[in-house]
Amino acid sequence: MKRIAIDMDEVLADTLAEHIARYNRDHNEAVTLADLKGKWLWDIVSADRHERLEGYLRSEDFFEDLPVIEDSQRVLRTLGEHYEIFIATAAMEFPNSFGPKYRWLRRHFPFLDPHRFIFCGDKSILSADYLIDDQPRQLCRFRGEGILFSAPHNFGVSGYRRIDNWRQAEELFLSEIDK
Repeated sequence: MKRIAIDMDEVLADTLAEHIARYNRDHNEAVTLADLKGKWLWDIVSADRHERLEGYLRSEDFFEDLPVIEDSQRVLRTLGEHYEIFIATAAMEFPNSFGPKYRWLRRHFPFLDPHRFIFCGDKSILSADYLIDDQPRQLCRFRGEGILFSAPHNFGVSGYRRIDNWRQAEELFLSEIDK
């Protein structure tokens, strides 16, 4: 059975929506996803607010109640019948995220085996056939096939097979089963 490793932030959990919501709330602004096409939030926010942006990620509650990316639960349940599913989330940069990320995964994906949750930094260490991630830097050293999950910050990135949503992921991986 082939393995799929899947990133959490911006692939399963809508981290960016929470980041934007907190920023807009605290600074009385109206940043939207459209403002971020091809950019990171840090690219459009003034430098004097960068420390506050990072502070959100370091807070104890940031990763606890993130919105779930549409269709991810249904599709992962289906793919789990044909593939070994691993969740590989970068958590080294924000150590406070371990507990909240684990609880979030257990709450929203109770059908996944928690022994297959991997909290890491550099994902090149993973042994899987596929890695779905929104970060090209995680895909470039991965030994299997890296699949880029579309997000505003990776708009102009090429060189990887790309999926825009979980319905496309379902089509792709169900068509790969017998290959």
